[in-house]
Amino acid sequence: MRLLFRGLLTRSYGNCAIQRIRNNNKCKERNNTVRHNTTYRRFLQTSASQQNEFKSPRRSVEIPEISLSDYMFSRFSEFRNRKALVDNETGTVYTYSQLENLSRKVDSFFYRKGFRKNDVICYYGTNNPEFALLLLGCASIGVVLTTANPAYTSGELKRQIEHSGAMTLATVPSLVSKAQEAEIKDIIVNGNADRCRSFFDILDRLDGDGNSFPTDINIDPHNDVVIMPYSSGTTGLPKGAMLSHYNIYPISYNTTVTDSSTDDINLAVLPFYHIYGMVIVLCDTLQCGGLLVTTTGVEPEAFLKAIVKHKVTQLHVVPPLLLFLTRHPTVDEVNLSRIRNIFCGAAPLGMTITEEFMKKRNKTVRQGYGLTETSPVVSVESVTAGTVGPLTANTEVKFVDPTTGKILEHNEVGELCIRGPQNMKGYFNNVKATKEMTDEDGWLHTVKHNFKRHMGDNDCIVITDRLKELIKYKGFQVAPAELEDLIHKHPAVQDVAVIGMPDDRAGELPRAYVVLIPSTSLHAHDVVKYVEQNVSDYKRLRGGVVKEIPKSPSGKILRRLLKDFLSSSQL
Repeated sequence: MRLLFRGLLTRSYGNCAIQRIRNNNKCKERNNTVRHNTTYRRFLQTSASQQNEFKSPRRSVEIPEISLSDYMFSRFSEFRNRKALVDNETGTVYTYSQLENLSRKVDSFFYRKGFRKNDVICYYGTNNPEFALLLLGCASIGVVLTTANPAYTSGELKRQIEHSGAMTLATVPSLVSKAQEAEIKDIIVNGNADRCRSFFDILDRLDGDGNSFPTDINIDPHNDVVIMPYSSGTTGLPKGAMLSHYNIYPISYNTTVTDSSTDDINLAVLPFYHIYGMVIVLCDTLQCGGLLVTTTGVEPEAFLKAIVKHKVTQLHVVPPLLLFLTRHPTVDEVNLSRIRNIFCGAAPLGMTITEEFMKKRNKTVRQGYGLTETSPVVSVESVTAGTVGPLTANTEVKFVDPTTGKILEHNEVGELCIRGPQNMKGYFNNVKATKEMTDEDGWLHTVKHNFKRHMGDNDCIVITDRLKELIKYKGFQVAPAELEDLIHKHPAVQDVAVIGMPDDRAGELPRAYVVLIPSTSLHAHDVVKYVEQNVSDYKRLRGGVVKEIPKSPSGKILRRLLKDFLSSSQL
């Protein structure tokens, strides 16, 4: 099937950004050298291709050679007095003109404070409109912004601060005590707290009008890091993924990915500390001129009220949130008619839930795939349910047998390797992990992320399961996703996760963790019997059924914690 694609929109960069480029000839010459010598650009300039290396069916795009802030400000100049951000809890509103002006105050403040190019600031907090000001202010002067999970303990936060070399921490009032426990001295708070400077004081300063903004800062979009989120990975301690200004553009500049427009109202329920929330939700909404509503959490009732109150037209969710929208009885009473786009990412979404949602809510849900190390998007579904879609523009992939190293063909399952302009520069201060993740030909290997994938006949990537989550029962491979998809079909089940329970004789036994729909009852043996009736003998739930599922603040199932729940009470 041939895919139909939207024409690329013409971009206007604004006089200020254009002038800065003209005055930056040395940086431009350096960028041109990097552009022609870098591996991921080289593959786009030649028609030669290795057999079974799959290229994006989407039209290639020219990516601008400017900083992230210059690009975003040039977009803001087109929208000026339109509302850009509104805080769901406080009602605070920022227009696009205010976004640029206040970001200039932020960068001027940090420059006067002594911050220079490649210095690091850490954000440790929940979602709020001011995060955008911090991000763009840092990007303007070449300061790197690293983000920390607000669920971190003081010890976890201290490790990231020390590892990243962050000189200042920006946070919210509720997390100040944890920051102080981590012995962080320089704290800026988005509000008020003892012994902390208020972010709003920076914005209100009469002398903070942007006049201190330096004119001699040269940003090299290819090589200068703009954000450094930490990737938890599956092995070792979290690692700082160094993402350049240029890495971020493939999603911000690729208009075929999210189909956002100035008419869209997006609800930022996914956290900004995560690459998905920061780049796809925040940056993409703002570069398209839409309105972004920020909210601090995923409390179900408040989530639904915000959708109705702000007349939301676009949602980015993770599978548990989509499951909530599909099956929770409260949702039946909510008007979702204005929502035209729903995107689901961060974890595979089974066909059962996909089809049930689309039938029950009469809306299409689109899946995508990516990771922190790819800034984050690799593919987005546009036509085929049950896949994570075709590759984004300028991207190519190959599938490799993790045992033999053989490059695989269509519909053969293996490790996904990615090459494109979105690939990270590497892990901060971790050469070993960087070399394990990327090879000399520019391929980023995802074996550490453990997904089994293949390229379908329609040029869409299909995620089968995680390699290291496969359950090995007496030599047979049992895919948790298959059992989860089946159990989701049971009318009493709201959510489910399946793992392997260690067993001396069999190796591992499939075990299900189940959450029931409110006001329903179901015994463990009923779930076991239901599965037995629908699967082969080796796939049966010999490990039993348990009633709890640990989840992250963003709603993702924390599979690594399920092993700790093996002694939980039975249904």
